[in-house]
Amino acid sequence: MIDESKARAWFDWALHEARKHSVGDVEMSLHASESALTRFANNTIHQNVSDESGAASIRVAIGKRTARVSTNRLDEASLRRATSQAIDLARANEEDPGLPPMAPPEAIAPVDRWDAETATLSAEARAGAVREAIGAIAGSAAGIYSSERSTQFLLNSNGVFARHDETGATFSVTATASDSSGWAKASAVPVGDIDTLALARSASEKAARSKTPRRMDPGVYRVILEPAAVLDLVGQIFGDCSATALDEERSFLNGRFNERIFGSNITIRDDVRHPLQDGAPFDGEGVARRALTLFESGYPREMPYSRPAALRAGRPATGHGYALPNDVGESPVNVVIEGGSSTMPELMAKLGRGILVTRLWYIREVDPIRKVMTGMTRDGTFFVDGGEIQRGVRNFRFNVSVVDLLNAVEAMTAPGRASGEESFDMVVPAMLVAEFPFTEVTMF
Repeated sequence: MIDESKARAWFDWALHEARKHSVGDVEMSLHASESALTRFANNTIHQNVSDESGAASIRVAIGKRTARVSTNRLDEASLRRATSQAIDLARANEEDPGLPPMAPPEAIAPVDRWDAETATLSAEARAGAVREAIGAIAGSAAGIYSSERSTQFLLNSNGVFARHDETGATFSVTATASDSSGWAKASAVPVGDIDTLALARSASEKAARSKTPRRMDPGVYRVILEPAAVLDLVGQIFGDCSATALDEERSFLNGRFNERIFGSNITIRDDVRHPLQDGAPFDGEGVARRALTLFESGYPREMPYSRPAALRAGRPATGHGYALPNDVGESPVNVVIEGGSSTMPELMAKLGRGILVTRLWYIREVDPIRKVMTGMTRDGTFFVDGGEIQRGVRNFRFNVSVVDLLNAVEAMTAPGRASGEESFDMVVPAMLVAEFPFTEVTMF
């Protein structure tokens, strides 16, 4: 791992090299992690690996030209060489008229994302939890149990010095029977928040209750989306929630910023300090992340601004920018969808006759303006009647507009941290949706 003295020394090496070439604007990001993974399938642990890695990324700016070079060799000669290469590339690049100067230093309140138990979780502890989980599953169990601790720094020649330390753990399990399956997954900063046995029992129960799945005709159904399904579907829209995307007219929000987009019960925020969130309290340039209300009662309210986007718009940056140079700009990364007050049993009762969806997969965008997505249900799809699961059903393919979906939400649970196929976790509720179009039935 990297400590503060090493980070400052390595940055000094890069800065001295740059000044030898008459370049004064230098930025360095550093990341080090120790991660471990236990993987199991067919009720047997078949892989246990651990990895320790570190990397430095050096950006220089020469007027309106900039370039970045990364290396995982963290000795003085390699860091000086990477800095020299970045200078050569910057001088060869075209000018970027929208390039801001290096970020100035600002106060960044730390956020506590470190858990000692997670940081020291052993292979034996992971194996014991996996053994217990396998024992709770009546069938074949497969999944992963991982843990990580990491440190990142961001420094620049204007005096920025930002640091963030974090731990995290993830447990995912799939229970497979002869003609059905069930799935559960959770992640958390403190490993103590993950109940591996409860997750295994949930996956096993879903596999058992969905055995001998029956075919139901495709059509428009009332649906409950569990939190993982909400994450994977609604999570597709947040690349459009960006000042750069709006400026480049590639957002579904273009021309609609003053109208209600979603139902009046939909409020979505971005908040790095939410207790169930993770990640650093600063962005790729060392700007402090601000909490944003992205949508309030269905209306768009605030969008993330990177420093280049803020410079173009004459607005303050919000701390959501990616490391420069990039062609994305910025996006929300700590999404929190405010939920409702219903419990899952209450959602089931309100559903009446409909479909309960555990998770989705293979999601692809069909229409970027209406945010129409296609994909399939997986690992626990059920027919519900009278507030009770009646049987498992064969999986469906769907084509659904996320905009339409968020206008058809009748009720929600309180939000919780959810994990799915998305690259980042979110804090989301389960949702009861009045109309959800299933277009085909799959073969399984």
